[in-house]
Amino acid sequence: MTEDATGGTTTRNDDDQSGQPMGEQRPEARLEKAVRAAEQALIEFEIAVETFRVEVENFSRLHHQRLGPMYARLDELDAQLAEARAARSGDPEDLAKAREARAMVMPMPGVDELFHDWIDSEGLPPEAQAMLNEQPVQPPKRVRPSEEARKLYRELVRQAHPDLAQDDAERDRRDEFITRVNAAYARGDEAVLRELGDEWAAGPVQEAAEPSESDELYARLEWLSQRKELLSLVAQELEESAIGAMLRMAPDDPDRLLEEIAEQLLAQVSEREAELAEAVQ
Repeated sequence: MTEDATGGTTTRNDDDQSGQPMGEQRPEARLEKAVRAAEQALIEFEIAVETFRVEVENFSRLHHQRLGPMYARLDELDAQLAEARAARSGDPEDLAKAREARAMVMPMPGVDELFHDWIDSEGLPPEAQAMLNEQPVQPPKRVRPSEEARKLYRELVRQAHPDLAQDDAERDRRDEFITRVNAAYARGDEAVLRELGDEWAAGPVQEAAEPSESDELYARLEWLSQRKELLSLVAQELEESAIGAMLRMAPDDPDRLLEEIAEQLLAQVSEREAELAEAVQ
């Protein structure tokens, strides 16, 4: 009750027009806020997982291209050393070790073995064609894309992530766009990432979402939780892989780690070669 200008009394309406007490938030609104927070948390987690996946993939390729020949050379030298010892001693145990060492030397794979996972509906990718034509394969320039590329990538994923779509058509559009974003990021192509940013900015503006019903919001939260669990498994597999473990050894400078491993392998090759030269004298 309040007193009006004439001295009379008026009754203050503490409810809004919908009958909801003023200042009290709808339960659906609180649930919707929780869904939006879960969506953003999932997107950030997906960005982290994809960033690490690209680093693992690039490191694995560079590891194979730069260090593979050194590992093969070490295996060959080990086999030759074992064979030299066996030839000198004639001992059955030395002969058995020589056979085991020779079996460890990987034979040159055939074309089908090299490319059976590379061929798709569009044929061989440029890397495979270059190898078949005995042309040098262009490896990634770095294990980790530049900071600018990482910044552009993260911003694009936050803006265009499919989980922010409100219908199937919008999700399809976002899926296609993010596929191109991921490909450009894997190459560390800043120019293409900037072009994609301009393309997205010029695209259709997403309409504001209407308030969802409680059951739809609960279903959305459940889906987000399941998606998080799947991503956690992917992240765990990446971290526990051999390459992932190596990356964790030098998280700030993985390219330098490759150089250090290469130096160690070269030293081992030199030692084996010296040992072999002495063994065959």
